Amino acid sequence: MGEIAKITYAQTKQSVIVDELGMRQMQKRVYERRDSQYLLLKAPPASGKSRAFMFIALDKLYKQGLDKVIIAVPEMSIGGSFKKTNLMVNGFFSNWDPSDQYNLCTPGSDINQGKVDAFIRFLKQENQDRILICTHATLRFAYDKLIDKDFDGIFLGIDEFHHASANTDENRLGELVKGITEKSSAHIMALTGSYFRGDGIAVLDPEVENKFDSVTFSYYDQLSGYKYLHSITLSYEFYSGVYYESLEKSLHLDRKTIIHIPNVNSQESTGNKYEEVNHIIDIIGTIDHEDTITGVLYVKAKNSRMMKIIDLVDDRYPEDRVKRQQYLKEHSEDKNAVDIIIALNLAREGFDWPPCEQMLTIGYRGSLTEVVQIIGRATRDYEGKSDAFFTNIIVEPDATRGEVITAVNNLLKAITASLLMEQVLTPKWDFKAKAPKLQILDPESDEGKLIISDENTYEALLDSIRTDVDVIKANLHKNNAQLINKYLIPSIIMDKHPELSTHDVEAIRQHMVTDLVLGSAKPSDDNKEKGDNGSQDNDSGLDLGGEDSGDGTSNHGTGTKFLKFANGIVLDIKELEINLIDKINPFEKAYQILSKDIDKPTLRAIKDAIDKKKGRMKIYTDKECLFYWPNIKTFVKVHQRNPDRFSEDEYEAVLGAILYNIKIKQEARKNER
Repeated sequence: MGEIAKITYAQTKQSVIVDELGMRQMQKRVYERRDSQYLLLKAPPASGKSRAFMFIALDKLYKQGLDKVIIAVPEMSIGGSFKKTNLMVNGFFSNWDPSDQYNLCTPGSDINQGKVDAFIRFLKQENQDRILICTHATLRFAYDKLIDKDFDGIFLGIDEFHHASANTDENRLGELVKGITEKSSAHIMALTGSYFRGDGIAVLDPEVENKFDSVTFSYYDQLSGYKYLHSITLSYEFYSGVYYESLEKSLHLDRKTIIHIPNVNSQESTGNKYEEVNHIIDIIGTIDHEDTITGVLYVKAKNSRMMKIIDLVDDRYPEDRVKRQQYLKEHSEDKNAVDIIIALNLAREGFDWPPCEQMLTIGYRGSLTEVVQIIGRATRDYEGKSDAFFTNIIVEPDATRGEVITAVNNLLKAITASLLMEQVLTPKWDFKAKAPKLQILDPESDEGKLIISDENTYEALLDSIRTDVDVIKANLHKNNAQLINKYLIPSIIMDKHPELSTHDVEAIRQHMVTDLVLGSAKPSDDNKEKGDNGSQDNDSGLDLGGEDSGDGTSNHGTGTKFLKFANGIVLDIKELEINLIDKINPFEKAYQILSKDIDKPTLRAIKDAIDKKKGRMKIYTDKECLFYWPNIKTFVKVHQRNPDRFSEDEYEAVLGAILYNIKIKQEARKNER
């Protein structure tokens, strides 16, 4: 398998050691900022962000006088991260004990009036229950019926905060954060593993972001402290034809693996997701039997092992899918319970399977946020797991090898910087002027409203329009606007959603045509609840026709998108002059990209290069180091840790930078001896 990079970490084990209150290193660092009205926590998966929130929330309730706590997550499954937790057993003063009544991460649509009513009732009425758990969608729909002052006295937590956007004209989550900070006394804590968006728009407006006290805990901090896992290997593999051959070569049956098949509307897909799963199982081996109680498939693998496989793609029988998901939830820590999970969009953001060693992701991912989230599924610390692997299998680009080398090199630098919690996409502030309110029909049914409000459903429908043969043909000729807008688009809507009324078809058609004309190709609210279709943070826009549209005749469109995406990363990472690729290894019709290992010194060099680029690196003299040394010792004594040179607190950052300089000088003197 072609290896782009192998990132190794020194294992100090500090990040997983708990103190007398039961807090890990990151949680303790956050708890020190508990008096802040606005907190922004940037930390990777498995670092304990949800528990850090619990500690802060309980302090807000019982020691700071706030009335109630609300935590909003992007999808229902992630709500489980905030389930009842015994914190007192490890020394904390209270347990996290939300009631079932106000856990709104339960089956049923988030536009369901019952959930919205429960949210408003919790907010406005006196009751014993002081904690509510809901989805982003429920929060947004409830906010539409409230005013900002209704959040007075509330501690609001927003998980996966990169779903917000500074472009508040088009992002309801960003709008409510801005409104609540400006017009209420609420406290807010934002949690995210990647503080950037795939479309390059900033998560928060600088004016709002400046109100937040920020704590950053990078992958390097986290994995350096792990007990078992010490390296991540990243690789891209390219193929021609169908992806099965490349998948077979990349699949290691001795690794716990999640396989993401491509979106059904993408060029990598064969168009039949069920048959793709069957073919993948054939690559693994032969089905022996299925456990009808758990839904686990027992497959006699080609290496003679009996392997346990969970199919999360098959959604034809909802009750079967639920039992498979329940089995995963109940046995997530058991390495013998599952060997391979096959999924479409599930098992990504917020999914927890600690034994997972490898992510095999088929298909172009146009969002760096999504790539980092996928990598995060394999980076949990787990006994016996020393290495984690991420392989993205995509269509071979129609480009020279030099262009591909440059593109992958850029992606590698961007991913590495992202793992260090750096903002790798320069925020775009060229928001278009808010258009006059158009007289557009709105759907009447819940199904129609969900299509408009749910980004993945909306994008899946747009993808169907993009790839429709009749639309592509019509787009090749002039004067076919009416044919496309008034006939072909509504026909596709009716074909994909036959349950819709004539009114709702016309309403959705109007919304889509308006977006296409304006060039946004997105619904008016970003990052809605994710289903199992579409892709998160798809920022490529809509381009009917052309090589990227996918007319079924070429496999190079997606590869071209890959090149455009990789070369469109605009942190000036190209100027960091870090060449991480050694050579290309051609074989048959596919080729892989190889590079040297990224060890601890190389990773530090990347960080230093970024710091120098951003003006954060200063060389301190011996005299300055000696002068500040007592201050460093005092800081360590008070905080029981070294100062962090990447801290948002300027004084701590200075002390951390001086300590770093001292260590560099000491290493240099040792080498001179």
